[in-house]
Amino acid sequence: MRALCMLSLISASLFTSCAIIRPGEVGVRSSFGKLKGEVKTSGMIVYNAFATKVIKIPTRTINRELNINLPSKEGLTIQSDISILYHIKGEKAKELIQNIGLEYDQIITSVFRSAAADVCARYFAKDMHSGERDKIEKEICAKMNENLRPRGFEIESVLLKSIVLPAGLAKAVESKLEAEQQAQQMDFVLMRERKEAERKKVEAEGTRDAQLILSEGLTDQILQLRNIEMMRELIKSNNTKVIITDGKTPAFIDAK
Repeated sequence: MRALCMLSLISASLFTSCAIIRPGEVGVRSSFGKLKGEVKTSGMIVYNAFATKVIKIPTRTINRELNINLPSKEGLTIQSDISILYHIKGEKAKELIQNIGLEYDQIITSVFRSAAADVCARYFAKDMHSGERDKIEKEICAKMNENLRPRGFEIESVLLKSIVLPAGLAKAVESKLEAEQQAQQMDFVLMRERKEAERKKVEAEGTRDAQLILSEGLTDQILQLRNIEMMRELIKSNNTKVIITDGKTPAFIDAK
């Protein structure tokens, strides 16, 4: 009896194994091709190695990189390097394995190609090389989530890392950007000149107003008073002076 028990324990130990589910992944038991039990999020799973295996699914962020040709509104082909950042929802792991399998990366690629073709076909090639790029990325991401979120995927972001325009178009875009920069510079120069012209105008108006005020204040009585004051100062001087006057405005010569 004791030998039988020992044999049973040895047999059980031979067919019993364990799997460790680490952070950033989940595990699901599969027994004879059927998924068993709940999704295990972390810790250790003990199972019968003869009849059962543990399928591990990553839930951390995955970076899927592609080099793909994108269509444009005018019918051109734009080459681009793409990064798709996504993760799998742990609670959907069992459903994902049943409906898609472990080759889910191909699903991500196929859905991206469809979404990118639909979105990029609404934009001109130059838009992908300008400030519209962020808008295009967000639209592709939203369209992918419409198809993939119900299946257990979450697309975090789509990044158009590099855009290679056709040679002729690239040169045209560069020429256009250069012309826009020159136009902006010219606008700045014109604005600066207008400001300078306004400054000179204000300065001239101030000088004119000052002269008008001064001329309005120089009456005959004030001029006569100034003449008297000047002659009074000449009389006080010890130097010999010759005064020539018409009775109104004096002029003097130093006779020293």
